[in-house]
Amino acid sequence: MARYTGPVYKKSRRLGFSTLENGTELARRPYAPGIHGNDKKRKSSEYGIQLAEKQKIRLMYGLNEKQFHKLFDKASKMAGKAGFNLLCLLESRLDNMVYRLGLAKTRRAARQVVNHGHITVNGVKVDIPSYQVKVGDVIAVKENSLDHPAIKEAVETCTHRPAYVEFDQNKLTGKFLRLPDRSELNQEVNETLIVEYYNR
Repeated sequence: MARYTGPVYKKSRRLGFSTLENGTELARRPYAPGIHGNDKKRKSSEYGIQLAEKQKIRLMYGLNEKQFHKLFDKASKMAGKAGFNLLCLLESRLDNMVYRLGLAKTRRAARQVVNHGHITVNGVKVDIPSYQVKVGDVIAVKENSLDHPAIKEAVETCTHRPAYVEFDQNKLTGKFLRLPDRSELNQEVNETLIVEYYNR
């Protein structure tokens, strides 16, 4: 199954969850799309609830099913809780770090910025969005991309950066300081349901 590239608002409304993490998709019509979208009588099975939770995270970070499953397998083999490990691995992806640093307005835009070769990690150009950034790595905009209009606009409009990254707005460089705490990640997500989905 390929990575989803269709309408984000439609998927967010179907799941009742803001995959852009800003709530704009649900502000006007906070119900599922379609003629029966506002029908409150529909009930999900236990499997359906677990599947929806998995789809929330997968769509939020922009992964296809195969990538997501591989990442879950990796998280399961690490020490600690598999669900939290999965969230840490997703947060450590280069496209997500570019988004968290405010170098792109959305994760889709961050993926494109990385794909087009505008980003370096520790001084080396990396154009792979799934690249795993390690704690202490320095992420920067390539020298000849410092005047890129989309990057400049994203930096100027960014109002929040998480505490586990630091950013120098003058040099357009950022650093991954530490792994995030669970309290710093999306509270609407229940990663335990994802573990149950894959372990069923």
